[in-house]
Amino acid sequence: MMDFKDEVDVDAVARAGLEKLGYKQEMTRKLNASQQVTLAIMAVPFGLTSPIATSLVGGGPVVIIWGWILVSVLTQTLAFSLAEICSKYPTSAGAYYWCYRLASPRTRLLASWINGWLTVVGGWTVDLSVKFDMIFLGVTAVAGIFCIFFNRLLPTVDIICACWTGLGIIAKAAAGRRSVSFALGNFDPTFSGWTPGWSFFIGLLPWDWALNYALAYTFSAIGMIVNMAEEVHNPSEILPKAIVSSVPIGTLTGVVYLLPILFTLPDVATMLQVSSSQPIGVMFTLIMGSRAGGFGLVFIMFGISMFCTISTSCAGSRATWAFARDKAIPFHRCFSKIGPYLEDVPVNAYALSTVIQVLLGLVYLGSLAAFNAFAGVAVMCLGASYAMPVAISLMNARRDMHDAPFNLGRFGTVINVIAVLWIMFVTVLFSMPAVIPVTIWSMNYASAMFVGFGMISAAWYMINGQFYYRGPPILEEPTSSSGSSDSVPY
Repeated sequence: MMDFKDEVDVDAVARAGLEKLGYKQEMTRKLNASQQVTLAIMAVPFGLTSPIATSLVGGGPVVIIWGWILVSVLTQTLAFSLAEICSKYPTSAGAYYWCYRLASPRTRLLASWINGWLTVVGGWTVDLSVKFDMIFLGVTAVAGIFCIFFNRLLPTVDIICACWTGLGIIAKAAAGRRSVSFALGNFDPTFSGWTPGWSFFIGLLPWDWALNYALAYTFSAIGMIVNMAEEVHNPSEILPKAIVSSVPIGTLTGVVYLLPILFTLPDVATMLQVSSSQPIGVMFTLIMGSRAGGFGLVFIMFGISMFCTISTSCAGSRATWAFARDKAIPFHRCFSKIGPYLEDVPVNAYALSTVIQVLLGLVYLGSLAAFNAFAGVAVMCLGASYAMPVAISLMNARRDMHDAPFNLGRFGTVINVIAVLWIMFVTVLFSMPAVIPVTIWSMNYASAMFVGFGMISAAWYMINGQFYYRGPPILEEPTSSSGSSDSVPY
């Protein structure tokens, strides 16, 4: 652990590095590696439990356990790819800044604009999807109080969250045991209506979503970690480590959490007949053998989700603030301000994020299809936003990554290609309905929301962006053929 003098020295280097990337230090650096890694495990039980019905429909235990491991392995390639780029450009602007620095002068402005809106919309909707599964307005209010008035306590909240998550991992009791062959090998795709092969992949929807919530959640929270970059000590070293370690930590946590459930899993048909289409309460009650035991597990999941939404709300507000700082959001002067009376809190950006979420949430409140759409569009937006800089780097033959502090070396190209292909596949997957035949209630509206937000972004670019948006500031003109410039990481 660093002492005070070491922190001061490291923060001075970080401040100088941030200035070389074009920004001035406006927030206090208070986060360290342990707190960032805590984010990786805090929401795994919540992320795996909330949408478990889809995996039961898609095939059951095989999809749940082996799908989780498959998604983890493939998502690790994304974590490696983003950690490499982040080590060179560790700023809260995140992926849209990376696109601007890596793309050619001819395309970088539009690329960063598109990427920025993908990141901001993804941050809003991923936060909304967490709140939407709970007591929506109440949770939004509680998260707002913590994020605005108790910002300095966020590292402590992360630590408490890790301890609470531990309860969710171990607090399960067997009301009846299943065989090993059932827990690890049972596969029944008949509930989905899809062919067995595609049904397995449809069943992966929650696991992509859960990994999305696993570090602040591999797609989004990788982004969310980066959005907190200007509040982290020694970010060029700490952030890549946190990003890369998030997946194995989340994977192990998930396996430890899932195995007891699979060995005590109640009858699948009974759970899928629940009128609310959300079998969590019934599942926990049957597993624990009593309503009190089931309520206890649900309460633990609620606590985990509460901690989760505090972190997603903070990170989403930073993404909004960073994009406003670069004049890409309407009324950017207002939303790029750091509160003068509340240190280190972009209050106006947080308010904007919250208002948009409340409006969307009230329109669709109580709809399972809406919940799936919010979770799906979050993964689609954030997945696309992080695939873009990786794909641009590949098209540049990775020339800009040679001096990255966290370097993938000779395996970089293969890792990057797998990461991009995986996100392309996931984007298609999250556009598909979980069951067929499709009804208005089972339709997946994520793609419609994705296109809708894209049209709003394009319209604002035509109205305002093309005249005022000049991209992130850079102090040095690009020198490489790809349009990027060498920078001193910090």
